[in-house]
Amino acid sequence: TPGSVPPRNLLDMDTFSKSDPGGWQGARHGMARAWHSTAQQPGSAPLSAVVVLFVQGSGSSEWKEFGRTEVIDNTLNPDFVRKFVLDYYFEEKQNLRFDPPGSHSTVLGAQDFLGQAFVALGEVIGSQRGRLERPLTGVPGKRCGTILLLAEELSNCRDIVTMQLCANKLDKKDFFGKSDPFLVFYRSNEDGTFTICHKTEVVKNTLNPVWQPFTIPVRALCNGDYDRTVKIDVYDWDRDGSHDFIGEFATSYRELSRAQSQFTVLNPRKKCKKKKYVNSGTVTLLSFSVESEFTFVDYIRGGTQLNFTVAIDFTASNGMPSQPTSLHYASPYQLSAYALALKAVGEIIQDYDSDKLFPAYGFGAKLPPDGKISHQFPLNNNVDNPSCAGIEGVLESYLQSLRTVQLYGPTNFAPVINQVAGAAAQVTDGSQYHVLLIITDGVISDMLQTKEAIVTASALPMSIIIVGVGPAEFEAMEELDGDEVRVSSRGRFAERDIVQFVPFRDYVDDSGNQVLSMARLAKDVLAEIPEQLLSYMKTRDIKPRRADP
Repeated sequence: TPGSVPPRNLLDMDTFSKSDPGGWQGARHGMARAWHSTAQQPGSAPLSAVVVLFVQGSGSSEWKEFGRTEVIDNTLNPDFVRKFVLDYYFEEKQNLRFDPPGSHSTVLGAQDFLGQAFVALGEVIGSQRGRLERPLTGVPGKRCGTILLLAEELSNCRDIVTMQLCANKLDKKDFFGKSDPFLVFYRSNEDGTFTICHKTEVVKNTLNPVWQPFTIPVRALCNGDYDRTVKIDVYDWDRDGSHDFIGEFATSYRELSRAQSQFTVLNPRKKCKKKKYVNSGTVTLLSFSVESEFTFVDYIRGGTQLNFTVAIDFTASNGMPSQPTSLHYASPYQLSAYALALKAVGEIIQDYDSDKLFPAYGFGAKLPPDGKISHQFPLNNNVDNPSCAGIEGVLESYLQSLRTVQLYGPTNFAPVINQVAGAAAQVTDGSQYHVLLIITDGVISDMLQTKEAIVTASALPMSIIIVGVGPAEFEAMEELDGDEVRVSSRGRFAERDIVQFVPFRDYVDDSGNQVLSMARLAKDVLAEIPEQLLSYMKTRDIKPRRADP
């Protein structure tokens, strides 16, 4: 639970008493905290007021009430307790709004409006130490004070257990030999049923097996309830799948963690039939250790920055930008497919980049004045500093480049991938992670070099997103995606799957709902970024830095 992070210096609307604000705080994957306020009318008793939190769904313009705060009376610097639990999704734009009840409430009566605030949940999580301060706005000519937000991930039982077991004197089940034992772990459910959560390997031809150590998330073992029953069955493996039941025993996570070392294996049927039955053997816990599983939010809160780079296809196959048939054509009423894809992805990623400066390149064009072909020219025409200010800055530079360069070819990806990989190689301690967005319309001309570049980049803190626009077939892009077969070059395989490809046409909504379509596009191309970042950190044994208090 986060500490108290109060709003400060609220607009004093009262003659005889301080304003009476309410507040909120929340998250799952993010504890976010905020506030709102209302106040009494002059000369009246202090009002009991609440603040209303509204959320806006991804790709929707509709605001829905999420919750209301408790009340704190008569202060301009309130300190709130209530928390709101929100589901956090990196790949979605999750807009939040803080409103006073006023016209939203039929119970509280008339209210003084003290300002409002808008923020994306990703902005709070991506800010330093998950702490974001915003001014309240909405009262003309008045300073309304500030709002402080704190995002903190709920642990939700993120521990991982590693354990090893052995058994002694298990019942013999095979006629011509000893048993081939294995264990099956079951998690108990709230309705009294059991769900399989782990199976060990089979140890052949022994009544005293020693199984290999295995790892399992605590939430899979007991759903985070340390006292919930964990049932373990012992079987003798048979080739035809009709495994023979040897016996069972029950325990719990808490019992295992206290080093309860030996368990008696019982066969209920044998116990009922045979008066002299003692047991069907014993199982011994040889080792039990617990580690915390780090999450994407742990690294972001620890200071890891996402560095976003854009590369746009300026080859002639896109068509003349001035013609309505061109993929680069932007009418007064609608952005081009390139601009739409850039905004959809960039507006989410920028929340996790503190300086909001994004290098942006073009490839496949002839540059003035000499007509030299380039595959990594800066869109802002500044070779020394190719960064643009925010996504709007990237869009402006992109549109300016369309007016000054000549679309040409070929379609080479390797130069810009190597450019970003070079930057990623400079800082490999986990404090920086690079995301390259390539937007293209056609077939790659340098496939072998691109594969080589991807294999090299897979060992670096870097991911690549490719959005294919236009009607072309994109089989080569699917090959680079690497979901089915890992990308390889000259016998070397990529260390990690770092490429995500989607065709833009799959997200064109027949109903014309462009906002919803682009939200779906962003969700699909960004969904793998957290896991790709975690896979890099894990392979390098990089732990998140502790956020300063």
